[in-house]
Amino acid sequence: MKNKNRSISYVAVGAVSMLALAGCASGPAETVGDGNDDTKAVSLAVFNGWDEGIAASELWKAILDEKGYDVELEYADAAPVFLGLSKGDYDLTMDVWLPDTHAAYLDEYGDDISELGAWNKESKLTVAVNEDAPIDSLAELADNADLFDNEIIGIEPGAGLTAAMEERVIPGYGLEGMDFTTSSTAAMLTSLTKATDAGENIVVTLWEPHWANSAFPIKTLDDPEGTLADLETLNSFGKAGFADEYPQLAEWLADFEMDLDTLYSLEQAMFVDYEGSDYAPIVEKWIEDNQEYVDSLTS
Repeated sequence: MKNKNRSISYVAVGAVSMLALAGCASGPAETVGDGNDDTKAVSLAVFNGWDEGIAASELWKAILDEKGYDVELEYADAAPVFLGLSKGDYDLTMDVWLPDTHAAYLDEYGDDISELGAWNKESKLTVAVNEDAPIDSLAELADNADLFDNEIIGIEPGAGLTAAMEERVIPGYGLEGMDFTTSSTAAMLTSLTKATDAGENIVVTLWEPHWANSAFPIKTLDDPEGTLADLETLNSFGKAGFADEYPQLAEWLADFEMDLDTLYSLEQAMFVDYEGSDYAPIVEKWIEDNQEYVDSLTS
């Protein structure tokens, strides 16, 4: 398993989030010099620990920087990102899960932000176990809880996935007797790494797309009650009036599509094959290897 130290990089990412709200406001509007009317500076908010959003954001930063924009990635948890968008402190975010995961945030802030388009329609929330675990379904978990130390390892307490576990999965499958531990995606991945190295059983909350599905020997538990079964879309959202300030970028994002195979290819390069946190050269190399696709995003 190639990615034993991957969770360490999340610690650095999490530290960056402490500065996110303090430094997220865009400066005075500047326009790019290639003939379009877009504002040059772009504050792109990225959810801590959500690697598909990190990958997509790093890709678009590279694309837009090449076209004369000045893109600043700002890491924060979901709640401050949506609040920041609604106040205009952030310009854009690219990892909004609909119709379920981030629905509560849209209920609260939807009137004050702009929907820019869905770029993936194949995503879903999951519960995963080690691939040699003696169960294959969530319906079997309660009766075998002791095999997993009566614990389910979750991610951030405020995540939509966490709410789905607490509101639907746990009561739906009678898992109230298990400890549902929430902390962070980094902590979940650390626990998954330790259990894998020790050959122990583990239950974690996860999602697709996420590089852990291929980097670790795990399997997704069946969900016969449909508590997590619905596919979701990954969407870009901007601050109010985004399309007026960034008409060209809004058009590109409306047409942006990235299927799971392409996204997993980028995640593999960034998070599995690479052990560092400076993604710029990794993304640059991936762009070179996928130039036709990348060129199509702004054609």
